[in-house]
Amino acid sequence: MKVHLGTDHAGFDFKEVLKGHLAEAGHEVVDHGALEYDALDDYPAFCIAAAQAVVEDRAAGVEALGVVIGGSGNGEQMAANLVSGARTALAWNPEIAKLARQHNDAQLVAVGARQHPEDEAIAIVDAFLAEPFSGDERHARRIAIMADYEEQGPAAL
Repeated sequence: MKVHLGTDHAGFDFKEVLKGHLAEAGHEVVDHGALEYDALDDYPAFCIAAAQAVVEDRAAGVEALGVVIGGSGNGEQMAANLVSGARTALAWNPEIAKLARQHNDAQLVAVGARQHPEDEAIAIVDAFLAEPFSGDERHARRIAIMADYEEQGPAAL
């Protein structure tokens, strides 16, 4: 699977560890930055780039997911969700990561690198990447409602 990564300085060290872990697991890893540690960098551009790449890959039929990383994961999730068609979930444990895939067909997971020990953060990402969307009608219906709103605004409701 192709896995797109985006982070700022707060998640930089974890991203570097995660890149190696994902490559060892056989994933194709694409790093959208930050490409070097800079304590004054800003996460939105990196997370938006990762989310845009995931959306484009999936539209082209490429099996792709993404991970955005920051200190808390909150801002990174918000930035990634600005991309039309992107669904990014903040996960704080493996079960939430699985549910984000099962119920919401999330394409990206946000992780707070300062909130978890390294092994726990890796477990969150692994759970997210391994879990398929359930395909249940009720989940698909809810996702479609959100997609319609994203495209048409309040008229869709």
